[in-house]
Amino acid sequence: MQNLIDIKSLEKDEILKIIKLAEQFEEDKAVSTCFGENLALLFCEDSTRTKFSFEMAANKLGIHIYNFDANKSSFSKGESMKDTVENLYQIGINGIVIRHSEAGIVDKTVEEVVYPMKFINAGDGNHAHPTQALLDFYTMRKHLRTVEDKKIAIIGDVRHSRVAHSNVELLSKFGANIYFCAPKYFEDATQDVIFTKSLEEALKDADIVMCLRIQKERLEERIPIFDYVHDYGLTMKKLEQFAKKDVLIMHPGPVNRDVEISSEVLDSNYGKTILEQAHNGVFVRMAVLDLLLGGKS
Repeated sequence: MQNLIDIKSLEKDEILKIIKLAEQFEEDKAVSTCFGENLALLFCEDSTRTKFSFEMAANKLGIHIYNFDANKSSFSKGESMKDTVENLYQIGINGIVIRHSEAGIVDKTVEEVVYPMKFINAGDGNHAHPTQALLDFYTMRKHLRTVEDKKIAIIGDVRHSRVAHSNVELLSKFGANIYFCAPKYFEDATQDVIFTKSLEEALKDADIVMCLRIQKERLEERIPIFDYVHDYGLTMKKLEQFAKKDVLIMHPGPVNRDVEISSEVLDSNYGKTILEQAHNGVFVRMAVLDLLLGGKS
């Protein structure tokens, strides 16, 4: 693994290697092999969980962190991503974590940069968010041990969600039965997925339900929010009517309370898994950083 750009580029054994190392870090059974490396966090989109967990992961590994402020950088003077990254390399940066609104920009930058910088995609447009899919998988395995033949329902704005696309790429490698549930204006024709407009059908016998935020920043037109909440907002009543009692509720965050999930659900035991996802993200990102910047674990 030279870089982490998307999930489809990873083999199953590479994914399992990341998961195993994350488990070892969480259990204090692994030691950093990248102490003293220099990592730049280049976030051109707002972020809480991803940015802070990368910072926490890097700190735990003894990596020096350099936060790149896009608003105060030479981007404002017209400098390209290629030139920015190559200059950072010459300054002494070994790896870079990029979040950007442009789909495919990380792939493009990797192809253009001629120096051996390590790249991690922290979310690019509606294309990919590989570390989120990895931490989701890590969380699922903790609860279910395997996703093979498990029904996983992903509900919400699947059309614009990089999280949904990366999860499908990962979960389909491990034999999960994946459902997308959304109104027609969010319909997505992703392979290896069963699409339904019926929330009842999606919830029935589901082992995992993952709700998604409406990607307002990527919408081309306004949607009927009231109707969406009525038909697809996850409430305790709907869970009791249609879902198994032990269903696992997940969400990549940020959650819009009482839109995709009700406050009642979030503040119940169901909501604890969503907080656990954030916790698990630190160890998964420790594993990714250690394998890329150290690689001797």
